[in-house]
Amino acid sequence: MSTKVFHSEPLPVALPKPGFWSATFKTTGSTMLITSMIGMTAIAGGLVGLAISYRNLPDVRSLKGYVPSETTFIYDINGKVLATLHGEENREVIPLDRISPNLKLAVIAIEDSNFYQHQGVNPVGILRATLVNLQKGRTVEGASTLTQQLVKNLFLTPREAISRKVTEAVLAMRVEKLFKKDEILEMYLNQIYWGHNTYGAETAARSYFSKSAADLTLAEAALMAGIIKAPEEYSPFSDFRAAKRQQELVIDRMALLNWITPEEAEAAKAQPLKFGRITSFQQSLSPFVTNTVVTELSERFGKAAVERGGMRVQTTVDWKLQQLGEDTIRYGSGLLGGQADQLALVAVDPRTHFIKAIVGGVDSRKTSFNRVTQAQRQPGSAFKPFVFYAAFASGKYTPDSSVNDSPVSYDDGSADRYIPQNYDRTFAGPMSVRSALAQSRNIPAITLGQKIGLEKVIDVCRVLGIKSPIPPVISLPLGSVDLTPLEMASAYATFANNGWQSDPTIIAQVTDSAGQLILDNTPKPRLVLDPWATAALNDAMQDVVNNGTGKAAYFGRPAIGKTGTTSSERDIWFVGSVPQLTAAVWAGNDNYTPLGQGVTGGGIMAPIWRDFMSRAVQDLPVQQFTPASKFPRPTAQ
Repeated sequence: MSTKVFHSEPLPVALPKPGFWSATFKTTGSTMLITSMIGMTAIAGGLVGLAISYRNLPDVRSLKGYVPSETTFIYDINGKVLATLHGEENREVIPLDRISPNLKLAVIAIEDSNFYQHQGVNPVGILRATLVNLQKGRTVEGASTLTQQLVKNLFLTPREAISRKVTEAVLAMRVEKLFKKDEILEMYLNQIYWGHNTYGAETAARSYFSKSAADLTLAEAALMAGIIKAPEEYSPFSDFRAAKRQQELVIDRMALLNWITPEEAEAAKAQPLKFGRITSFQQSLSPFVTNTVVTELSERFGKAAVERGGMRVQTTVDWKLQQLGEDTIRYGSGLLGGQADQLALVAVDPRTHFIKAIVGGVDSRKTSFNRVTQAQRQPGSAFKPFVFYAAFASGKYTPDSSVNDSPVSYDDGSADRYIPQNYDRTFAGPMSVRSALAQSRNIPAITLGQKIGLEKVIDVCRVLGIKSPIPPVISLPLGSVDLTPLEMASAYATFANNGWQSDPTIIAQVTDSAGQLILDNTPKPRLVLDPWATAALNDAMQDVVNNGTGKAAYFGRPAIGKTGTTSSERDIWFVGSVPQLTAAVWAGNDNYTPLGQGVTGGGIMAPIWRDFMSRAVQDLPVQQFTPASKFPRPTAQ
C-alpha cells in the first residue's frame, strides 16, 4: 500500500505533568460525582446479589498467570527481522510504561473516561446509554467499561444478551477486586483488536505508523483510539476519511474533558499522518530459513507454541550470506541452462556448526520443499573423503601411500559380478592415495573400502552425524547412498575443524517475549575424529582444489573440497571448505532425470561454489589448515 502524508505544521503534544493521572481522574466529571456514587451503590448492590447466583462463572483469578497469544519473531544472527509467525492473533505484548501517555489518555477518553473512578461498572454510563437508546428506539450507545470489555474479550462470546451483560458486569467487578487499575489497563491495551489481524497496542502502532506504541503522537494515538469501536470499518487502510472523523471525535472528547488544551487539539487535528502498512501474514524474507527454523522449533516445543508463544528466535543465519546464497543459486540456475530444475546450497561455520545460509531450491515461491534438509540424493564421489578418512584413521595409509588403479571385480550376490569403472573408462595403474582422491579415481576408492571394511566407513559417517540409511554395498565408496546436502556440509565442516564437531543448528538461542532464555544452542564442540587422519585428509583434499577435479573451485586461498557426479549425471555436487566456512552445492532434477552427458560436479558445481565462497569470505583473513605433522599418527591395527 502506498504511504500517505498529509501536510501541515505539527505541534508537539505536551506530555502529562507529574500527578496528572490522579488529578485528572479525581476532577473529571465532578458535577456528576454525587450522582455517580449513588447510582454505583444501587447498581453494585444489585450486582452483588446477582453474583450469588453466578457461581459457575469463569474464575478471573486465572488472569494472574494469563499469557495472551503472541507473535513469534525470527531474526538473523545480527538482529535483523526475517519473519514473524502467528496464528489468528498477531500480537506483541509490552508493559504499560512502554505505551505512550497519549494513547492511554485517548483510549480512556473515548472508551471509559471514568475508568479510574468506577469499580468495574459505570452506573452513570449505564443510565446515560439507557436513556439514549430508549430515545432512539435501538442500541446506539454502549456503556461497557474497559474492564467489562476486557472480560468480554477474554471470557465471553460477543452475543448481545441481558444475561451476558450481567455476567460481564459481575466478572468486571471481580477483576477490579483482584487487579490494580494500571494492571487492567495494561491487559486491555495488549489484548484489544485493532483490525487487520492485529492485536495489542504495540503491533497496531507498528502496523499503522511504523513505530513503537511508546512513540505515538497525540494525533496518531487519537486515530488509533478512534478505530477501536469498529477496526475494519474505521481503519485508515480501508477508509481514511472515516478514520479521520473518528480521530477528531477522540480529540474533541479529550479537549472537553480538559485533558488537552484547545491549542493542542487543533494542532493534533492538523498534524500530517504518515502511515505504515499491514503487518499481519507478511511473507518471510527467506522462506527456506523460516521453514527450517519452524521445523526445528516445532520438534522441540510443538507447533502451537511456535505460533502463539511470542518467542524471540535468534537464528544462526547471516542475512548477507543468505542473500549471497540465493543470488548464487539464481546464477547457477542460469549457468545450467535448464538442464537441472533445482539447485540447493547450504553454508555452515566449521567452528560452531551454525548454519549461515540455506537455500533449498531455485524458487521458494513455487515450492516449500527444502532440498537442503529434505531431499536425499546420491553424493557420488563427494562421498569418497569418508572412505579416505577411514583409511588414514586405520593407521595403515598416508596421503602418499600407493594404491592400484587397475581392473577389479567383486561378487555382490547377483548373477553378474560387480565390475567398477572409472569415469573416463581408463586405468592409471599404481598411484598415491593423494592423486587417487585429487583425480577422483573410482577403483582405488572401492579397493580401500574393501580393505578397511565398509562397516568402518559407515561408523565414520555415524560419528559425523549422518543419520540417513547407509547400506554396506560394495559401491558405497562411490556414493551409492542417499544423503542430504546438510548432512554433507556438516560432515565436511567437521573435517575443516580438525575433527571437532557440534550439533548443526539454525537456531542460536530463543527467549520468550520478556527476555527469559528458553533455548541456548551455544556450541559444545567435541573431538569425534582422529586429528592426524583429519589433517591428512584435508591435505589431500587441497590437491582436489589446487590441481584435481575441483580446480575450478580455486579462488586464491587454501581450500578443501570434493566434486561429485553420479551415474547418468542425475546429481552433481561440490562440497568444500576454508577454515572459517563450509558450503555444499547440489543440482539435479526433482524427477531424477539425467542432466545430460558431460555435466559434472567439477565442470558446473565447482564454479558455482567458488562464486559463493569467494564473496562470502572476502572480508575474512586467509587461514591455513593445520598440517598433519602437528599431531601423532594413529597406530596401525
